[in-house]
Amino acid sequence: MTPQSTVAVLPSRSGNLSAALAGRWTRLLVPSLSDLLFIALIAWLFMSTGAHGWQSLLVDADVGWHIRTGEYILDQHSVPKADLYSFSKPGAPWYAWEWLADVADAVLFRAAGLKGVVLTAGILIALFATILMRRIVDAGAHLFAALLVALLSVGSASMHFLARPHVFTLVLLSISMALIEADRRGANPARIWWLVPITLLWTNLHGGFLILVALLGLATVGAAVEAWVGKPAGTPAEWRPAIRWAKLTAACAAVSLVNPYGWGLHLHVVEYLRSDWIRKVVQEFQSPTFRDENMLQFEALLFIGLIAAGARFRQANVIDGLWILFLAYLSLSSVRHVPIFVTVVGPLIAMELTHWWRACADGAGKNSVLGILNQMGWDVVPNFQRTSLVCVFAVAALVAIGKPIPWPTDFPEEIFPAKLIHAHERQILHSRVLTTDQWADYLIFLHPEQKVFVDGRSDFYGPQIGDQFLHVMAGAPDWEQVMRQYQFNLVLIPADIALAQLLKARPEWHEIANDGKRILLVLRASPVLATGIPAGNQGSKD
Repeated sequence: MTPQSTVAVLPSRSGNLSAALAGRWTRLLVPSLSDLLFIALIAWLFMSTGAHGWQSLLVDADVGWHIRTGEYILDQHSVPKADLYSFSKPGAPWYAWEWLADVADAVLFRAAGLKGVVLTAGILIALFATILMRRIVDAGAHLFAALLVALLSVGSASMHFLARPHVFTLVLLSISMALIEADRRGANPARIWWLVPITLLWTNLHGGFLILVALLGLATVGAAVEAWVGKPAGTPAEWRPAIRWAKLTAACAAVSLVNPYGWGLHLHVVEYLRSDWIRKVVQEFQSPTFRDENMLQFEALLFIGLIAAGARFRQANVIDGLWILFLAYLSLSSVRHVPIFVTVVGPLIAMELTHWWRACADGAGKNSVLGILNQMGWDVVPNFQRTSLVCVFAVAALVAIGKPIPWPTDFPEEIFPAKLIHAHERQILHSRVLTTDQWADYLIFLHPEQKVFVDGRSDFYGPQIGDQFLHVMAGAPDWEQVMRQYQFNLVLIPADIALAQLLKARPEWHEIANDGKRILLVLRASPVLATGIPAGNQGSKD
């Protein structure tokens, strides 16, 4: 090649390189629709003021004892296996089965206070919704169907948008389903095995890892049925897909044993989920009531999902049909499983709506309103299939911004008696306190050394202690026996419940604070009334 020809070629190569770099930087720096959706979800869900903003993530005080448990693990370098917080079951065996999420909460709290905890939870929730939208458009859904299903799914799952460990399940299930769906489309078959390390991480973050093992097991059954039903007459069935699903199920189940409690964790979680008492008294384990807006949104998705299940079975797609029916049953049995249903079934529902849309729009003329909307929807979809650095910049901005945003510094006063507790903190700290389970969570958050009767760990207390708590709060016939058994000398409860009226009528109980919603009473015979220090604060004496 002559020097002249070399000179002529170099600008062409340089131009191609510049164009490639420019295209890459454009993809990295120009926001996509997925980026805008992520940012919009954070703004929509959390950037309002008061109890409907970041504070809304703290309406459940379980995060209080999660933070303190995480701090215990950081300080002691061990995961607790016995109770840390109660005087009703002191030292009893306890499964801190969300220990890694507890550590994450503790690290965030020590680094940035409650802002760090709620900001991370909000990011995970927005990430869950964004991944769901990406999965729906990757499945081939039309834009209108994708947006409708994504927004209804977010609305349905919003009752569980809390700063609790289950937000990790929402994100990890979304990621897991994205890997499964890509594998079923034939994209990078080796990547499906990333489910094994994901399960290992998930097991130590939240008990929701069992849903992945169950879905993989159903996929094994479904693939076997598909192989048997779909085989041509006189030929052997193709069992390799079912065997692959079975191997994946076994690998994920095996790696889930790598946790501080071994197989005992699985038994404990299963017993917890099957407990009749838990289903009776814990609201999130009860069947949904289709009155609230989020449950009405779930109702619409449920109906379409069941229609989609029938269509999948007719197409001999047994795996999808089994997943839909299984998760529909779980969701109707317990409202806690509604977010799981929409996470897994959302793309299947969107594809069913897309089939209906196509039946109406594909025959429309290109210049008609319906035809224009149809083409516009398909044209916009690819912009949901990429991500830029804009999301990272947005998160970094939220981390850096302080006072202009009303970041929470305490749990919401509308739900927790924060002012009353702070005003009488010394008396409460040194007392045998009877209070609600949620307010006990808050007391543990304020003072981990404060021993409580019950708190949000319903799996730990069980029916024996749990029923005593319910009886005494309702003023049941045995309420005085429970009061004597545990030697309560201070009561902090809602002012309108039966026990408050009973104690106000008793001369031995003195009312020291009442803000109209909460009441604080102290036993007159108790030294707490005079000094704030009781005679003793040991375990119960039967």
